[in-house]
Amino acid sequence: MTSRDLPIAILGAGFAGLGTAIQLKKRGIHSFTIFERANEIGGTWRDNTYPGAACDVPSHAYSLSFEQHPGWTHRYSPSSEIQDYLLGIADKWKLRDHLRLRTEIVEARFDEAEAAWKLTTSEGDVVSARVVICGVGGLVDPALPDIKGLQSFRGELFHTARWNHDYELGGKRVGVVGTGASAVQVVPSIAPQVETLAVFQRTPAWVVPKRDKRYSEAQKRRWARFPSLLRASRFLQYWASELWGPMIFLDAPRLSAVGERLSMKHLHAQVKDPALREKLTPHFQFGCKRILVSDDYWASFERPNVELVTDAIEEIVPDGIRTADGALRELDAIVLATGFALGLASAPFPITGRGGRTLDEVWKNGAVAYKGMTVSGFPNWFILMGPNTGPGHTSVLVYTEAQIQHALGAIERIRRDGLRWVDVRQRTLDRYDAGIQGRMKHMVWSSGCNSWYLSKDGSNHALYPGFAAEYVLRARRFRAKDYEIAR
Repeated sequence: MTSRDLPIAILGAGFAGLGTAIQLKKRGIHSFTIFERANEIGGTWRDNTYPGAACDVPSHAYSLSFEQHPGWTHRYSPSSEIQDYLLGIADKWKLRDHLRLRTEIVEARFDEAEAAWKLTTSEGDVVSARVVICGVGGLVDPALPDIKGLQSFRGELFHTARWNHDYELGGKRVGVVGTGASAVQVVPSIAPQVETLAVFQRTPAWVVPKRDKRYSEAQKRRWARFPSLLRASRFLQYWASELWGPMIFLDAPRLSAVGERLSMKHLHAQVKDPALREKLTPHFQFGCKRILVSDDYWASFERPNVELVTDAIEEIVPDGIRTADGALRELDAIVLATGFALGLASAPFPITGRGGRTLDEVWKNGAVAYKGMTVSGFPNWFILMGPNTGPGHTSVLVYTEAQIQHALGAIERIRRDGLRWVDVRQRTLDRYDAGIQGRMKHMVWSSGCNSWYLSKDGSNHALYPGFAAEYVLRARRFRAKDYEIAR
């Protein structure tokens, strides 16, 4: 079977989709199409352009291992540089020849007679693909908070992932709703510009110092001249994050205490007011919610024009935000730093597999996939960064690359042996998921706090309970014995 006989659909043109496309080309497979609903590639880094937007994983680790980049300007890359990196590798590998922008897949249905997926676009076209690599990602659709009167506000209102660059915040009274990963970057970036800044906090978070630094031109030249030094830097950054792992993901108070002491030392160094420090101090175990990384977030609250509001938001009114204590803060603009609608328990669009079963039906009790990638009854469909593959402590790309290797192993087996499909065995999937969920009771995410990691029933279908290195060893190799083979 030649590559021309095996049309492959890649859904999404972020890191996962582009990385898959490059690896296919490296193997001489060119029969793929990348479908992207937006008007440009980049995913998260195309959409998140708010002031201060940057990655909280070191640059050398947050890039593809097979496309290392010596030119990062900082230890932690700003979003614009990551987007430029993605644009650059797309051009280098001529991926635009395979790209269909502004084309959203809205439905997928498996045709058993043809052993092919029928993908329906938003324009109503139907595309046939033998294999689908689903890399739509989770940080795509902004989550709007359920706050009374949200649409009644007469001022400027936007989400961090849909930043309005035409609106000038300088000299304005601004409110930021949320204190998560985007807020810790936005707040210190806009605080010096605005007249007043009210930050509405529901729950404080553990923050550790970022210790960012600018790379010198000499360093960048060395990495470009000696790629082995760049690989060594990536290796050290990766293993440093793995060493942090146990104190972040294990429900081990003695280990968690190490991280808590580091965070509290950082808080005391940045905030002198004891009452303000108490408001910013979390009262849950380190790692139970996402740990935030910043050198200047807490220090922002020492500024005379910045206020931390800990009273619950009662409602948004035309002139501002009213809190539960009855106070009204009049505002010119509201920035929603409220994260993304991850959809951990549902399919990204209607997906119907063998026997007419839908993915939503299969996932009615929670999203489950073998090694986070394949679901029984949905042949030749591979999910990148699916259930229980999120890292709490290291670069997501380590997991993504392992999944790409797994999917490509399946594709090569299909091509070599002329297979109709591969479909993970239900008992294999059940056994794997039982092992994952059995480990969750030993993880810090189950220690009692309420976070986006958890489903409504308290189960965790988001994160992987262990080291990235372990996941890679388990996931990267495609094992035919785990799958039903249709010849």
